[in-house]
Amino acid sequence: MNLLLLGVLLALIAMAYQFGLRKSRQLAGAGKNTVGLHSRPGYYGALVAVWCGIPAFIIFILWNLIEPSILRQVAFNHVPANVMAHLDAAGQGVLLDRIHALATGFGLTDHPTSYERQAAAQYAQISQIGGYAKFALVVCVALVGLLIAKKKINQTYRARNSVEKVIKVGLALCSGVAILTTLGIVMSMLSEALRFFHFVSPTAFFFGTEWNPGFSTSGNAEGSYGLLPLLWGTLMVSAIALLVSIPVGLMIAIYLAEYASPRFRALTKPTIEILAGIPTIVYGVFALMVAGPFLKQIGYYIGLDINATSALTAGVVMGIMIIPFVSSLSDDIITQVPRTLRDGSLGLGATQSETIRQVVLPAALPGIVGAFLLAASRAIGETMIVVLAAGNSPLLHTNPLQAVSTVTVTIVNQLTGDTDFASPQALVAFALGLTLFVITLGLNIVALYIVRKYREQYE
Repeated sequence: MNLLLLGVLLALIAMAYQFGLRKSRQLAGAGKNTVGLHSRPGYYGALVAVWCGIPAFIIFILWNLIEPSILRQVAFNHVPANVMAHLDAAGQGVLLDRIHALATGFGLTDHPTSYERQAAAQYAQISQIGGYAKFALVVCVALVGLLIAKKKINQTYRARNSVEKVIKVGLALCSGVAILTTLGIVMSMLSEALRFFHFVSPTAFFFGTEWNPGFSTSGNAEGSYGLLPLLWGTLMVSAIALLVSIPVGLMIAIYLAEYASPRFRALTKPTIEILAGIPTIVYGVFALMVAGPFLKQIGYYIGLDINATSALTAGVVMGIMIIPFVSSLSDDIITQVPRTLRDGSLGLGATQSETIRQVVLPAALPGIVGAFLLAASRAIGETMIVVLAAGNSPLLHTNPLQAVSTVTVTIVNQLTGDTDFASPQALVAFALGLTLFVITLGLNIVALYIVRKYREQYE
């Protein structure tokens, strides 16, 4: 029913746009001279479509939000009070699912009780009546909005202003959704992290050098929850990835933007960006089965003990994955540097390489810093490659040739399995996630400072 209603509503919106467009053209005259109209005909069509669609969509959404609670109450009215008294929230959910299955005709694997059959019959009846009422109300509101907006159209009506106001409100709502979503994520992590700090002190967590959580069923924080081994492993793998991706990606961007022919650039840039579309699990398997044994064999020939699963393996493969982000973004920024800067430098006698080093790169530095920041954020938050290639060894050491563990790997480990989500063994994942968020926020603040400083210098 909902899909049918949405289809009808979209059809009405399309008709409303055509009605508004046709009437505005009629007002313009036979020659379609729109000089006498305040707005172009498309704005009048959009105005009628907005009046037709937005109120109807609001009613549709509100109805769908309220309807489940009404149907729930209808279903439970036929359940005896003594049965409801012995049901908790989970039991009520199971009972409601059984009634819904009976009402929709799917049936049950066992024999339903008499009150379940009565509740299902009433549930189906009210649901059917509500569906028809919703359909009629939404369509009527859409038609009324269409007629009202069509009557408002005249040569002096400011249709463009009205449509732009609606667009501004829509953009503000989208921005608000993004902000509220971010705040919700932060608050949820913060609240669960504070619960974790009731079991483990922040000092022991942030400055502890041992990670060995004990999986107990008593809810007590047994074992050690030191963050430093995980944080050091994350920074080590990310640093190796950046050492691989930043020089290679930046050199690729400089060559494509300054030296390559247009044909070579058109072929090479999409080929490099294919790397960004490969799933990270594929990189993880490649690191585990190819890169790790290859690095181990190289270490054997040069006299180094390199583990197949190590920080070096994960960092190198992660750096290969990040190269398209650095190269593509840096290339776009370098090509946007004004040609006059290059011509001025060359006119003063500088070579092409000197122009790139002393003029183009400083002018493009804010955007390049943004590319590096994106690469760093991607490296810090990567999970699948380090799960398969880093070795999952939460030990505090400085040898990149040995196995390590990262914050993201530990979050995966702590939230999988049969762990109670109210226990410190699971709540520590939220503290780790909050730590990653703070690190990323710090990177953004530093990058914003650098961008503003050099933007003022070169604009």
